[in-house]
Amino acid sequence: QLQASGGGVVQAGESLRLSCIASGRTLTSYVMAWFRQAPGKEREFVSGITWTGDRTYYGDSVKGRFTVSRDNAKNTVYLQMNSLTPEDTAVYFCAAGRNSVIFSTASSYPNWGQGTQVTVSS
Repeated sequence: QLQASGGGVVQAGESLRLSCIASGRTLTSYVMAWFRQAPGKEREFVSGITWTGDRTYYGDSVKGRFTVSRDNAKNTVYLQMNSLTPEDTAVYFCAAGRNSVIFSTASSYPNWGQGTQVTVSS
């Protein structure tokens, strides 16, 4: 089971750090990803990280502002979000998949957390 946390309401330009912890399983061998979904929009790939942490991948809209990392010893993945804008407002989900590469499609990840709301006000 995946559980995302760390969302909240912030002002534009501020930062948040999301966490995703896995319970009941180890994250070893899993590619982890973050997606987000704003009201009325499709789920959007945000970032992904290989299980060793040696490779990361970002959606174009967050490159240079967001950083994904993981601590396999803690079964936790993080998403550091800086320079937030109102366009980043969405529910953020973490997802896991036994993939060999980082896919940006939601269907590549069979395991999902419940989501955490991020609201950025202008």
